Amino acid sequence: MRTRVDGETEVVDPARFFDTELPAALDAAEPLLAEARTVLRLPPLQVEVDGDSWTVEAGAGGFVVRRGASAGDGALHLRLEAAQLADLVADQVTPMGWFSSGALALSGRLERLLDWWLVLRGALDDVAPHVAGAMVFEDLGGAPLDLGRRFGWDDGDEDMERFLGQAGFLHVAGVFTEDEMAAVSADMDRAAPTYFPGDGRSWWARTDDGTDRLVRMQGFDAMSGTAASLMTDGRLARLGAITGDRHQGGGMDANALEALVKPIGVVEGISDVPWHKDCSLGRHSYECCSLTVGISVTGADATSGQLRVVAGSHRVLVWPAFLRRDNTLPVLDLPTDTGDVTVHLSCTLHMAQPPVTRERRVMYTGFRLPPLRPDAAAEARRRLRDVRESAATTVSQPPSTVRG
Repeated sequence: MRTRVDGETEVVDPARFFDTELPAALDAAEPLLAEARTVLRLPPLQVEVDGDSWTVEAGAGGFVVRRGASAGDGALHLRLEAAQLADLVADQVTPMGWFSSGALALSGRLERLLDWWLVLRGALDDVAPHVAGAMVFEDLGGAPLDLGRRFGWDDGDEDMERFLGQAGFLHVAGVFTEDEMAAVSADMDRAAPTYFPGDGRSWWARTDDGTDRLVRMQGFDAMSGTAASLMTDGRLARLGAITGDRHQGGGMDANALEALVKPIGVVEGISDVPWHKDCSLGRHSYECCSLTVGISVTGADATSGQLRVVAGSHRVLVWPAFLRRDNTLPVLDLPTDTGDVTVHLSCTLHMAQPPVTRERRVMYTGFRLPPLRPDAAAEARRRLRDVRESAATTVSQPPSTVRG
């Protein structure tokens, strides 16, 4: 999925981009964008960069970019600095990244800006936004995939790889024992007093009774001998190698393993994150698809913080966060028992339901792809472009995986 590498500097001159480069990209991508242009019914988008303004509009025959402010009712007004525009063009950031950091200067609804983000990414990356229609999910034999399948440890890697590639997630039952998870849970209790607000290695949330709760312990493998041993005994390594893309463990930099507590009644702070991709803040084309691995220290269901996923959302260009009301992709619950493991791709939409009857405990780790060479990134871009230009197909046929 990667088509960019760090170090490739894209110089973006706002005037040249809006006067020349963006109109050319929109015109060239019109066959990919036509359905989105019709379905999304986009309002005018005025972008102001360091005092200069341009307006982008979707008309009956295509997109128009012109200098000046929008005179239409209901127009969005986005204010950027030149550096922010460069980051947006280079896929270093999404509107969700600005929103999360407090840097989003927008007059209008965020959801409508996300619709325009689909168009921008579609034009710059040669991708058709997914706005309607069903998706086909097939097993190795070409039969319809059972999206509710729960794999066992004895199931074959090829079946797991096919399921992960088609659906964007895996649920593998009974990877770890109840005794192992009980030992991890006890270590979580022992480690908790060593974390404190503002320590740079923990997240906190406030519950409706006014209590500040520790909800995320980073670097937990250094705090738990049991957890550290589980990281290296081969079980997680097998799952990390499922795709054959040479994913490397410890996908969270120095923070190789996190232990999370999901309390009931959170009213402030980040605990149960709504629908999002792990690349929702930006850098999809640099880092996806990474693997995010969740280890169920306690079981989870609809009342105790289960994971939910949108099957196939990694295969198409959709909002990086939130779920459109007209979403046609399958939305699935992933209830787990103690010791189960879930794997999801970093660009699969997912969320955690807030627990209402009992708390949940879970550990997260990950696997990243190995570094990508600049020439491989350029080749990936060319291959993706060739695939999309030659295939007059729908998203039911996912693009070939770009191995790098």
